[in-house]
Amino acid sequence: MTDAEPIRIEVALPAGPIEVSADLIHPSNAWAFVAVAHGAGAGYRHPFLVGFTSALAREGVASLRFNFPYSEAGRRMPGPAAHATATWRAVMASAADRAGDAPTFAVGKSYGGRMASMAAAEGAIEPAGLVYLGYPLHPPASPEKARAAHLPDIPQRQLFVEGSNDPFIDPREQLEQAVASCRIAEIAWIEGGGHSFEVKGRKRPSDEVGAGLVPLVVDWMRRP
Repeated sequence: MTDAEPIRIEVALPAGPIEVSADLIHPSNAWAFVAVAHGAGAGYRHPFLVGFTSALAREGVASLRFNFPYSEAGRRMPGPAAHATATWRAVMASAADRAGDAPTFAVGKSYGGRMASMAAAEGAIEPAGLVYLGYPLHPPASPEKARAAHLPDIPQRQLFVEGSNDPFIDPREQLEQAVASCRIAEIAWIEGGGHSFEVKGRKRPSDEVGAGLVPLVVDWMRRP
């Protein structure tokens, strides 16, 4: 099956269980499985993520795109980090149930990736590896507010896919130092790319931009 199948995932929050929406894409004989989280201002069906997971399916990778609780409720502002961690825990459990013997990876766009990193640092999830599509190291123009102290605590390997013109990682040297502090991590630079990998002077649909990142992500995933 390569079409997206809508499913619901139960998440245990402090106030009680809720359900979040997700789309499952499971090609036959998938060799890997990824859970994919959205960025702070976009839901799980943003064209960038749809293009990304559709291209993954063509490479034989199954995926589970999902909403965080605040997005499910129709809010634009992210909720508590504990809610995101609980969601990642539930989604990774759901992915593992469907993955069989295939390795399961955690992938997140911006905020979604940062929340995955925090969940992994706490031991709430144990993916085969983590991929950050535009890690938001700090708010634009505020490098003093770096969100990197937890990264060395992550035991899994990490891939930072970053646009070279992303204001969330300016100066670039700050990200390079953060990645160097990690146990097993590397950066894949998208030359000229912004935070959503847009390149000035080159307009492309969001789904095409997302799909374009898949070859380098898949190559990294296949490595031992």
